Amino acid sequence: MAKFGQRSISKLVTAHPLLQRLMNSAIADTDFSVICGYRGPEEQDSAYAANASKLRWPKSKHNSVPSMAVDIVPHPLDWKDIDSFKALALVVKRHWELIPVEERSGTTLSWGGDWKKFKDYPHWEIK
Repeated sequence: MAKFGQRSISKLVTAHPLLQRLMNSAIADTDFSVICGYRGPEEQDSAYAANASKLRWPKSKHNSVPSMAVDIVPHPLDWKDIDSFKALALVVKRHWELIPVEERSGTTLSWGGDWKKFKDYPHWEIK
């Protein structure tokens, strides 16, 4: 069974408790890393400048405390292997459905891979 390394844990603890619960559940079924939770002003604006985000500080779901978004990547990581991101997405979505409805009531889960205009395969957010 996979488990998070210290770097993933340090990123995940900055996220909303519901995202933490979801990712801690999904890691039991597949290996992946959390590469981003909260982003401060400098990190967010750097992501924008690198075209890794369409939003400047403080408009991203990564910019709140706790963060309403996390970025995750499958293992082994190959940024060009979109199918591995899609397979990981299926696991995460299945684990979302395992969280009792009353605990996720009033929230929705959104994956950047499902977006129409800007595909952001590592990105997960709750609204």
